Amino acid sequence: MKMTLTPQQKQQLEQMHDSTRDARVCDRIKAVLLASEGWSQPMIAQALRIHESTVARHLSDYVLSEKLKPENGGSQ
Repeated sequence: MKMTLTPQQKQQLEQMHDSTRDARVCDRIKAVLLASEGWSQPMIAQALRIHESTVARHLSDYVLSEKLKPENGGSQ
């Protein structure tokens, strides 16, 4: 999935990554950032050690609603 981020979006995501403690949210942010840099979904999955379908879902969630936090809670 080709993803384009504005410089402001990229900066916001990098700041969120630096300030969050939830590893799942960090993985979602990293997936979005890597996709915006031209990485393929298989490459992102391998780098983050998650399944390709998970990467695809993270990217789709972000494109559709800028969702980064899982719905089932997690650490705060």
